Amino acid sequence: MTTVTTAAPALARRRTRAARPWTLALALLLTAWFAVSALWPHLLAPDDPLALHLDSALAAPGPHHLLGTDEAGRDLYSRIVHGTAPSLAIGFGASLVSLALALVLGGLAALAARPVAAVVDRLVEVLFSFPSLLLALLLVALLGQSALTEAIAVGVGTAPGYARMVRGQILSVKGSPYVEAAVTLGHSRTRILRQHVLPNAVRPLVAVFALSVGQSIVWASSLSFLGLGVAPPSSEWGALLDAGRLYLTHAWWLTIVPGLVIVVLALTATTLGKHLQTSLERNDR
Repeated sequence: MTTVTTAAPALARRRTRAARPWTLALALLLTAWFAVSALWPHLLAPDDPLALHLDSALAAPGPHHLLGTDEAGRDLYSRIVHGTAPSLAIGFGASLVSLALALVLGGLAALAARPVAAVVDRLVEVLFSFPSLLLALLLVALLGQSALTEAIAVGVGTAPGYARMVRGQILSVKGSPYVEAAVTLGHSRTRILRQHVLPNAVRPLVAVFALSVGQSIVWASSLSFLGLGVAPPSSEWGALLDAGRLYLTHAWWLTIVPGLVIVVLALTATTLGKHLQTSLERNDR
């Protein structure tokens, strides 16, 4: 029984290691496709994404239109490729806003004087009590519809969870033996923060940032699907979802295909984030 019990985890670890290169290679390949689509969309889709072809309206996927056309005859494949840049811009922008707020709030909660830390803790708890989508909807309603507003709304809506993570990470580093050794050696508080606490607390956020990009794009697409995102005729993926829902019963590709692209991007970002996290944990050992 002991041999079987100890062998099973080892076998599972070997299978995990064998599978990792394949998932990482696929994620990198998809990342390269998204990068080319964002930077040089005309290399992958030379057709104008806004060109109208009314005689080909709502054409099903086929040899002439790989992913079909919309109600105005615009090629869906071209629109998805050209929509990669605004979609990624919203995702990266929202992630930057979210993690920047998380660093400020989490850092104050962990490092500030007790009265300030208590106030920040209560603020984070209040923000955390709001559903992220509801908070984002409120901000979009107040600030108006635009890509910038969408990025800010999604970033603010997801920041409280990351703020708690940052606070816990900083408190964990503050209590570590090497920080205690630095205090014993008489190093200044500023030097300890700059050389020990902040670098070790921020490093895990590299993986979190990759994970948050996919999450932010999903949240932004949800706002667009509710009609509160980028206005048409934008090719942003959430806007494509919003436009396609009116034709879901007889032109399924207008909703299913952009939705699958969003899911693939989210899975790609999650895979890269997990590999980064694994690499960082391995380096710490």
